[in-house]
Amino acid sequence: MFDHDDTAGQTPAQRPAIEWVKTLSQYREPDALRSSFELAVTIGPFVLLWALAWWAMSISYWLTFTISLINAGFLLRLFCIQHDCGHGAFFKNRTVSDWLGRVIGVVTLTPYDVWRRSHSLHHSSSGNLGRRGMGDVHTLTVTEYRALTPFNRLIYRLYRNPVVLFGLGPGYLFLLQNRLPLGLTGHVKYWVSAMCTNAAIIAWVALIVYLGGLMPILLIFLPSTLLAATAGVWLFYVQHQFETTIWDKEESWQMHHSALEGSSHYVLPPVLQWVSANIGIHHVHHLYSRIPFYRLPEVLRDHVDLAEGNRMTIRQSLGNARLNLWDEESRRLVSFARAKAL
Repeated sequence: MFDHDDTAGQTPAQRPAIEWVKTLSQYREPDALRSSFELAVTIGPFVLLWALAWWAMSISYWLTFTISLINAGFLLRLFCIQHDCGHGAFFKNRTVSDWLGRVIGVVTLTPYDVWRRSHSLHHSSSGNLGRRGMGDVHTLTVTEYRALTPFNRLIYRLYRNPVVLFGLGPGYLFLLQNRLPLGLTGHVKYWVSAMCTNAAIIAWVALIVYLGGLMPILLIFLPSTLLAATAGVWLFYVQHQFETTIWDKEESWQMHHSALEGSSHYVLPPVLQWVSANIGIHHVHHLYSRIPFYRLPEVLRDHVDLAEGNRMTIRQSLGNARLNLWDEESRRLVSFARAKAL
């Protein structure tokens, strides 16, 4: 199926990551019909469930609340489609992809151009100790943590606490932080993106309140948004925060190696894999972000060695929440307790 090369048959560990790029480039072309279908089967049920939840308020608030939680899955999938648009991987026409991403960004509360830039920086610096702080989960090394004052250690421990990261954090990120182009405030383009998105959000939320009062906001909008946000933050976390991930100093960091070895292959049940648009195949995505999400399973089907790389089950991933610091000596992400014992 693929052009012959001298590295064929090597495992990911033996084959340099950059040599996978040519192979993966053969999966990069999106199919307009398939993309349109994936959009339709996501946004259609999302709108339908919104309407059904609204209608259910006349019967039971608990029924409305339950439907809104189910709809969080489709909202998460819309965000994943927006994510592909940002990589130019959903439609060949970049203008079409960008405007679709901007429209979806109003529903996901994410200013598209701001997010696309910060996410691009994440891809270009993931695993680089010299370029942390933009589009990533803040991670200190053991040495850096030990050098902090007691107060700053407390602040970092609070930030890395699961209650903050996955409880308070998602709501803060999508409801508050996304309202400003933080980190990109010196560029008019990103202010326009943030403020236009904010204006559109205010308009449709105001329309909801005008038509139905506060209850649709409290029972439909907020539950689905917060659950989708929490799931999204968790997925982003486990895709890079695991024991054997890769971090290197600037002088020894290699982008392709870090993309392949520093990203997980999160093995999910079929329903969750569909809802998350195959984002669990993150090591392949990071190595070649232009591959449409619906073609990522093709890559694993055709290259078993990639399918076996960095595999992580849901049960295994739960332990990642206790890993907080990068130990440069053991080259492992470790817990605070382990760091103290070193």
